[in-house]
Amino acid sequence: MSTSGEPPATNPRGIPTAPFVEDVETFAPTRESIAPALQKFQEMIAKYQFMELNTTRRATSLREKIPDITKTLDTVIFLSSRSSSDDLADDDDEKPSALTTTFELNDTLYAKATIPTDLKEVYLWLGANVMLSYPIDEAEKLLKDKLRAAKESLKNCEEDLEFLKKQITTLEVNTARLFNHEVTMKRKEREEMEEGKGKS
Repeated sequence: MSTSGEPPATNPRGIPTAPFVEDVETFAPTRESIAPALQKFQEMIAKYQFMELNTTRRATSLREKIPDITKTLDTVIFLSSRSSSDDLADDDDEKPSALTTTFELNDTLYAKATIPTDLKEVYLWLGANVMLSYPIDEAEKLLKDKLRAAKESLKNCEEDLEFLKKQITTLEVNTARLFNHEVTMKRKEREEMEEGKGKS
């Protein structure tokens, strides 16, 4: 059931564009054709709402991950700068002392740690209880790539949410116009019946 002969367009992520019914009378010429059309539109609204819910969840997850990735990247850049300054220091120069800091073990649990000046690698959580060791420069590149990908995904999610809202609105407008068309058809039928009775 299409409103035009052209195939439906999609957004860049392949979400189809909802059809807009321009001429309701041509689209649903009889009362019998209205019910299936309304059902189809309701099914499409449900699908778009399901996509909207999943996209909202993904966007929320990305908004939570991006600050964590940024914080980890900032830490790795800091450690890299200390390591670089240590490498550039002459033997006679005073080398930076080991760094003492606290780090988060859990939401409210912190521990003290001493970070040596000759640090060459870091350990990164990759998710699913997996931690890997990376040279500092590789860790920095990996985190920059992850941050770039997360920001791009979030941007895509926000665009998709805007697109989905427009499609839902289009289908709701279609539904309202079909309802109004059905009411108009019923009124005409009733008036014709009353006229027929008046003549007889």
